[in-house]
Amino acid sequence: MQIRRKNFLALSGIAATTGVLAACGGSSDSGSDSSSGASDAGGSSEGAAPERADADLVIWTDEVKAGALEGPAQDWAEANNLTVAVQIVADDLQGNFITANQAGNGPDMIVAAHDWIGNLVQNSAISPVQLPSGASDAIAPVGLEAVTYDGQTYGAPYAVETLVLYANNELTDVPEPSTVEELVEAGKAGGAENVLSLPVGEEGDAFHMQPFYTSGGGYLFGEDSEGNLDPSDVGVGQEGSISAAEKIVELGEQGVLKTSISNDNAISLFTDGNAAYLISGPWALADIRTAEVDFTMSQVPGFEGMDPAAPFAGVNAFFVASSGANQAFAQQFAADVVSSPDIAEAMFPGNELPPVNLELQEKLSGEYPEVVRVAEYAEGASPMPAIPEMAAIWEPLGQAEANLVGGADAESTMTSAGEQISSQIG
Repeated sequence: MQIRRKNFLALSGIAATTGVLAACGGSSDSGSDSSSGASDAGGSSEGAAPERADADLVIWTDEVKAGALEGPAQDWAEANNLTVAVQIVADDLQGNFITANQAGNGPDMIVAAHDWIGNLVQNSAISPVQLPSGASDAIAPVGLEAVTYDGQTYGAPYAVETLVLYANNELTDVPEPSTVEELVEAGKAGGAENVLSLPVGEEGDAFHMQPFYTSGGGYLFGEDSEGNLDPSDVGVGQEGSISAAEKIVELGEQGVLKTSISNDNAISLFTDGNAAYLISGPWALADIRTAEVDFTMSQVPGFEGMDPAAPFAGVNAFFVASSGANQAFAQQFAADVVSSPDIAEAMFPGNELPPVNLELQEKLSGEYPEVVRVAEYAEGASPMPAIPEMAAIWEPLGQAEANLVGGADAESTMTSAGEQISSQIG
């Protein structure tokens, strides 16, 4: 199931023509155009992986990240007397990368979301990265936690995203509610058409519902004795998930959650003044600012007397290909991403993602306070599970939650979803 949100870690497919953004630094036979920094990968059909560029370091990623990375990668390459090519894979970056890596003609690195790690490791597609000794002092804990899998570090993290609560200050007198109940009361008192805009949709949205699911007592997977996620312990259908389901039913009955609100209209309802509150990520900031909404941003609250809300955290990272032609250069680049804020800082203007580098957070806090606060809020979030079995969660849980919003029975709906998930995992 595609995780449906406006722009979270670029997990959604990006419609763009596959090609090379940059091949630069030093001398190169890649045929790059020095006036534009672009070169032609050539020969790739729409959605397919490009032919590997002729460069010392080749990085594959999506269109948005490639645009942000092009200049910083060129600067890094020139400083190290190397050549670099940043190539766009427009469709199915993960699948195309695994295939190309197995064939020995893939990139040296990819830039992607941390929750791909389990599948990439399962396919022997990436190698552990050797981060500098000071990484734990330079990088926010959530960044390092997200790229750690089975006790090994598999990525160089540079950005994080999570869900936050936006309040329209003209439609509520409680811009930072401490509980869901306070949010509901304040939203109703303000007279807005919708108390809360949160994407549910007819098919559900387990990603956006995660704060309420966790606050109500639900969990997705238990942990083994070493602290790793245990796919044999599925939390959906267990007692905590049923308690969460009962709370979701209540919010549906109150009209706070609605299946008529989806990713297609959730942000616009808020920016058009038709919702007092919005639960979304930093990708909503641009639309909110454009609409000139007087807003306050805070952490998503939990239910009164229950667990804190724990939305997902998603981390963007650089991964080293296991069969890349130049693993040493890739390892060097990964180490440099973590040891200094320079590369992430140079990428920021092209793609304003909340940084995990603590020095960069401090540097950006004056001009971009909301972006930095998202990174700070992410410390209270839970990294999206990176184990391959997570793929079995999204659709059954999302559909169950949509049904609950529509008034379905809490216990039987959640129990059925858990059984469906467990049968898929085996």
